[in-house]
Amino acid sequence: MNALTEVAALLACPECGDQLQPHDRALRCGTGHSFDIARQGYVGLLTGASTKMTGDTADMLDARAAFQGAGHFAPIAAAVARAFATRVSDQQTAARDVGTPAVSTQAHRADTQLPADAQSPSETPPDAAVLEIGAGTGYYLAAVLDADPTLLGIALDVAKPAARRAARAHPRLASVLADAWRGLPLRDDTVIGVLSVFAPRNPAEVVRVLAPGGRFVIVTPTARHLGELIGPLGMVSVDPDKDRRLADSLSDTFTRAEHTLVEFPMKLSRTDVTNVVAMGPSAFHGTPADDPRIAALPVITEVTASVTVSTYLSNA
Repeated sequence: MNALTEVAALLACPECGDQLQPHDRALRCGTGHSFDIARQGYVGLLTGASTKMTGDTADMLDARAAFQGAGHFAPIAAAVARAFATRVSDQQTAARDVGTPAVSTQAHRADTQLPADAQSPSETPPDAAVLEIGAGTGYYLAAVLDADPTLLGIALDVAKPAARRAARAHPRLASVLADAWRGLPLRDDTVIGVLSVFAPRNPAEVVRVLAPGGRFVIVTPTARHLGELIGPLGMVSVDPDKDRRLADSLSDTFTRAEHTLVEFPMKLSRTDVTNVVAMGPSAFHGTPADDPRIAALPVITEVTASVTVSTYLSNA
């Protein structure tokens, strides 16, 4: 039984909202709408007019997979996995163990604790699932699944190259092609967690699909992220007020219960730097991967990775 079959009952028909069920090489609702499972292993739940969201290109995803595969962002993946695996009360102590000894983490516990019904590993119900919005390669969701063998994963992305990649990221990961801004193709109260890493979010829809006690984990870069490359290579910079604006934008629907800084140095080759440029927003904004400024860099450049991992709880 593959991952799509396992999570089908959690998914909703994008045409009518009914529950989907596996049927041969498709998912089908009770009213007859049918959605083929591609030979690459993902199901397409994009319907109607073409979406205005384009997502990442195949070249961007190739570069990201190479960079992630080299382990440079492994401490971030570990922090994400820990955010789903522990209660807030445990995280201040546990955060010191994230990643390698070179990793500096700083956990900030908000006034709000995770409620008594918040899921922890020993309490995870059978067939519990975590959804990642804008999943890309599926790298971070796969880390969550590796950390908890009881979980299923749903990787949602609007780009076909991402859906193809995510479908082979983990045996318990189901890949769905959909546009989060049109509505998440899931039934109400179906997932114990939602993850967003450097990706757009749809808070109203996240509230709808989160089960009681579920958590919304968001990873955002700080102004120091890749700072040693932004100036020399003319890359897109991070708004230093990004974290506060995020919290403000979610305040009507969510309360931040945990906020952890994950910051560490990376030793990057020129090939690694080329992948960094090619995998992110700078690929859309005029910094070519073959930029001669990359060739002018030292053979190895020390670059800072700096992100926040925040856990939000629904106000509903």
